[in-house]
Amino acid sequence: MPKLTRHEVRHPDGRAVYLFGEYSPAPSGYQLPESPAGSYERRWNPLRAEWVLVAASRQGRTFLPGRSDCPLCPSIAGRSTEIPASGFKLAVFENRFPAMKAEAGGGACEVVVYTDRHDASLNTLSPAQLSDLMEVWANRYEQLGSRPDVKYVYIFENRGEAVGVTLHHPHGQIYGYPFIPPVAATELRAGRAFARRTGRCLQCDLVSEERKARDRFLFMEAGIVAYVPSYARWPYEVHVVPVRHLGSLTDLSKAGRSALGRALQRVTQAYDRLFDVPMPYMMVVHQRPTDGQLHPEAHLHVEFYPLMRIPGRLKFLAGGEVGAGTFVADGLPEVKAAELRKVL
Repeated sequence: MPKLTRHEVRHPDGRAVYLFGEYSPAPSGYQLPESPAGSYERRWNPLRAEWVLVAASRQGRTFLPGRSDCPLCPSIAGRSTEIPASGFKLAVFENRFPAMKAEAGGGACEVVVYTDRHDASLNTLSPAQLSDLMEVWANRYEQLGSRPDVKYVYIFENRGEAVGVTLHHPHGQIYGYPFIPPVAATELRAGRAFARRTGRCLQCDLVSEERKARDRFLFMEAGIVAYVPSYARWPYEVHVVPVRHLGSLTDLSKAGRSALGRALQRVTQAYDRLFDVPMPYMMVVHQRPTDGQLHPEAHLHVEFYPLMRIPGRLKFLAGGEVGAGTFVADGLPEVKAAELRKVL
């Protein structure tokens, strides 16, 4: 398969758009959508010893437009979108409504548009499209991670209005944090402590235990495993992990990244079959920080947080989860895994 090409377009406001693969030029008269004004700050929370991002301009971001006004669709004559192309394979652009800016404390925010088809989803991407998406993720991890102001490259997808999605066109996001965010920092800290006690990788041990136990195991394909963790906090939470100890997407071979993409799609397709409705979820990628340290404790993995616990009912975070930080699981992980295996 030929290498995925990348074409860069630089807008007058300085924001970049990357068109991966074949594309058709923007129609005559293309005009860049106006960027909003607003304050961007990074403030320290001394009670939690963590950063809070202030991004006032996000209040005005596009909210659930109709298909004819979708800002992620290709541009056409008389309607300019975020994508300066009349057709494209896959696009990445710097978010017009970012959570952080390089000039205001550091960091980056990008939007990854999976396809120019408005009615598609991660579920419906072809094998070639999935492979391309994984290559784009790896490219952005490498490129953003090389910036001195980016210490952690966080790739994620929010799906469904229940999660807070404001655009239905299939897309994900990438945050290049100027610090290691709290959840990743906690996982890495646990991994370091485990390695000091045992000399082994915590994630490697978790994968080995799930493969042996089988009752929460979902599948293994081409060196990628998927399982419901014994400590799942979300209903039908799934972790997708390379069996080999690999720290980031760039440590995987191209074939390995393609296998990861197929595994992610198997999970999302199972979610939609579970209750015969599109499952709202958050999908997040945890991998090695880009802060210049080695981080041998880092083990690439993808976590899914689906919100639907039974048909028509969602898992909401309430006082115990938000105020105390202690999740209550609505069901046994072993039972949830068995239900998922039936629809894989």
